Amino acid sequence: MSQPRLNLARIVLLDLWHHKWGLLLAVAVMATAITIVYTSHVSRKYISQWDQMFQERDRLDIEWRNLLLEEQSQSEHSRITRIASKELEMSRPLPKEEIVVRIP
Repeated sequence: MSQPRLNLARIVLLDLWHHKWGLLLAVAVMATAITIVYTSHVSRKYISQWDQMFQERDRLDIEWRNLLLEEQSQSEHSRITRIASKELEMSRPLPKEEIVVRIP
C-alpha cells in the first residue's frame, strides 16, 4: 500500500532533460527578445543625442553669423572715425604737422 514518494524537482528536471531542444530554443528566443529591446533602447538614446547635437550646431551657427555681423558693424570706417573724433577728441593732423619716417 505504500507508494514510493515522488520527488517533484527530480520529475521536472527529467522532463526538461527530455525536452532539452525545446528548452534551448525557448532560452534562445528570450535572449534574442532581450537583446532586441536593449538595442532599440540604445538606438533611441543615440538618435535623441544626435538630434540634440544638431540643434546645438544650428544654435552655434546662428550665433556665429550674428557675431560676424556685429564684427562688421563694429569695424566700419565711419564708425571708427566718429568715435575717434567725438569720444577720444582726435583729429587728422595738418599736412605741415605730419612727419614722415623713412627706414634706410
